[in-house]
Amino acid sequence: MTSDSPNSFSILLVDDKMENLISLQRMLEGDNRCFHLATSGNEALKTVLRNNDIGLILLDVQMPEMDGFEVARLLQLNPKTRDISIIFVTAINKEEQNVIRGFTAGAVDYLSKPLDVNVTRAKVNVFEKLYFSRQELKNALAEKDKINKQLERFTYMVAHDLKSPLAGAISLLSMISEEDCVQQSPEMKDQMGTVLSATNHLTEMISAILDYARQNATAETTETVDINLLITDISKLLFPPPNIRIVADGTLPVITAPRLKLQRIFQNLISNAIKYNDKANGLIAVGATDKGDFYEFYVKDNGPGMQQRDTDRVFRLFERLDYNGKEEGSGIGLNIFKMLVEEQGGKVWAESEPGQGSIFYFLWRKI
Repeated sequence: MTSDSPNSFSILLVDDKMENLISLQRMLEGDNRCFHLATSGNEALKTVLRNNDIGLILLDVQMPEMDGFEVARLLQLNPKTRDISIIFVTAINKEEQNVIRGFTAGAVDYLSKPLDVNVTRAKVNVFEKLYFSRQELKNALAEKDKINKQLERFTYMVAHDLKSPLAGAISLLSMISEEDCVQQSPEMKDQMGTVLSATNHLTEMISAILDYARQNATAETTETVDINLLITDISKLLFPPPNIRIVADGTLPVITAPRLKLQRIFQNLISNAIKYNDKANGLIAVGATDKGDFYEFYVKDNGPGMQQRDTDRVFRLFERLDYNGKEEGSGIGLNIFKMLVEEQGGKVWAESEPGQGSIFYFLWRKI
């Protein structure tokens, strides 16, 4: 067995005959290859658990006590070992049903005895390249995750540090705006109103950025969630005005899900529907349809609506739509909604028509 450096490719050879193992190792020896030898299924399992860098297993099918099929099955059941590539090496069991059984157990290829040297080397070379490609991908994803977490922490700290002095400035501006000299001058009063509106909007933006930075820290604990009760609780928390009703459109399901994520999603959609509703009798309806592997949820309102061309744009970060001549909101809430849904393997979309309200849909994968 050679030294296993970070650039080495570790291969586990499993056969109940030591002479076969030695012959196979000599056949496959090459630069930066590390070999582990096992003469039984039990020894193979122990070797895999002791060495977390094994990239390929050449596994004899016929062995006493525990055959290759059982070894492969046990490896596939363990989350730490299920992704290791396995090539079965066999002199028998070439019938179709046994080949299928091997693939079902976790094998990715077969080699038939007596081994063809060129074919064996070629197949191992392919799996060696595949192993290093997967390692590069894992490293790239890990680095991306590390950078994302650093950016999230930086965003949170900057937003948090901006919020306190801004609150002080708003308080001071509010006091100044109440001074007689300001109140008695329409021009100064209008200018102070503009400044206060801008600073309040900036506060809203910072609060939204804090939510955005915190969203990845949302607890993933799953529990049984009655969507009807969840909507009722959210409706009480949001204190909708008397002219707006929030109702269930049909029967809402009871599902297993991270409750906090769903609460943030529905709270985001319902609060938006309340905020922008321009009707004397506002109506917000929450519904759901079972779509097999997913639930299709929707939040429908009879508010101002929007152009259909804007239904994709509304989910983009910092995008704000013009409602009655004013751009409102931070442009972050619906992007967070989209991220939370996509983290569960779902997707979001909207349908709308100016003056006729909007329907926001999302697919939520069942657990």
